[in-house]
Amino acid sequence: MNIDIKEKIEELVRKIQEDPALLQSFQKDPIRTVEQLLGVDLPDDKLQPLVSGVKAKLMSAGIGDKLEGLKKLF
Repeated sequence: MNIDIKEKIEELVRKIQEDPALLQSFQKDPIRTVEQLLGVDLPDDKLQPLVSGVKAKLMSAGIGDKLEGLKKLF
């Protein structure tokens, strides 16, 4: 199974951002949520890079949104 990790991270982030229930599920159990979204059952150590990438993207998106809010104050 050869997948483009960056592309898959982008896809997962998009899905999670669009669905508040998925976001909540990801926050509670990121490994299981990613497994469900991918439709595969892999060992946790194989999914960890995807989970880390998704967390980083979600955090950076949240920070970007907050910075946009700050710009409006000035």
